[in-house]
Amino acid sequence: MNPLPPFLPSRSRRILLAAGGAALLLGAAGCATPPAKPAVRVDLALAPTGRLRASINLGNPVLARRDATTGVVAGVSVDLARALADEIAVPLDLIVVDGAARSVENVKSGQADIGFFAIDPGRSEGLRFTAPYVLIEGAYLVRNASPLRSNDEVDRRGTRVIVGRGSAYDLYLSRALKSAELVRAPTSPVVVDEFLAQNADVAAGVKQQLEADAARVGGVRLLPGRFMVIEQAMGLPESRSDAALAALVEFIEHKKASGFVAAALARHRIEGALVAPAARG
Repeated sequence: MNPLPPFLPSRSRRILLAAGGAALLLGAAGCATPPAKPAVRVDLALAPTGRLRASINLGNPVLARRDATTGVVAGVSVDLARALADEIAVPLDLIVVDGAARSVENVKSGQADIGFFAIDPGRSEGLRFTAPYVLIEGAYLVRNASPLRSNDEVDRRGTRVIVGRGSAYDLYLSRALKSAELVRAPTSPVVVDEFLAQNADVAAGVKQQLEADAARVGGVRLLPGRFMVIEQAMGLPESRSDAALAALVEFIEHKKASGFVAAALARHRIEGALVAPAARG
């Protein structure tokens, strides 16, 4: 059995230690009765194949990016996946995708063991989430000549808003916009290009991505402030055990409290994202 990871919930730790102690006592007494079945091992609860398969979404540059020169994928979500694999002592497989919808499907279907998602009611079926570890702003981008000056002016009849299909912004705006038309780009990274190609009125997405695209294409600006705050969490398939979820919850709380998440954001030069507060209860 692997050594007990430091993030293992205290109750589960006590069960495992008690089970191990009982087995030793029975063995010493020469008892023929087999010991009670031990509690679920954390490595098998989180990585039942013996490898931790982590779905990494490149559609949110706050969480992960691919280096254009080396092709290496890096970011806070990659750092967290590696840290979890190290702590449960299993190899790590990164399943890298371009959009949130594909990442969600990877985890829901069991092709991946964990993923990194915005918490949204539209994703509650088939997934179980930790508390958030990072808070990210969603923003709007318009052309310099646009008459729109504030976020509350966007939801008007005749306004076309481009958003990445299946992204947190898509899910949120599908509920929030009552009059504007929502148009979906294939993925979040191509939203601004689709916005320009389709002559749309507004592009919606991660603030940092829109700022980078504004510098790249020119002639556009971000509307002041934000239209939503996104709570980024870790998730696993709904079918996984309570023990697996409890271990993942404690892992992410430890990584927030220890400064790991803040250090990862700084190391990857992410600005504008905040470490989420400790979970209540």
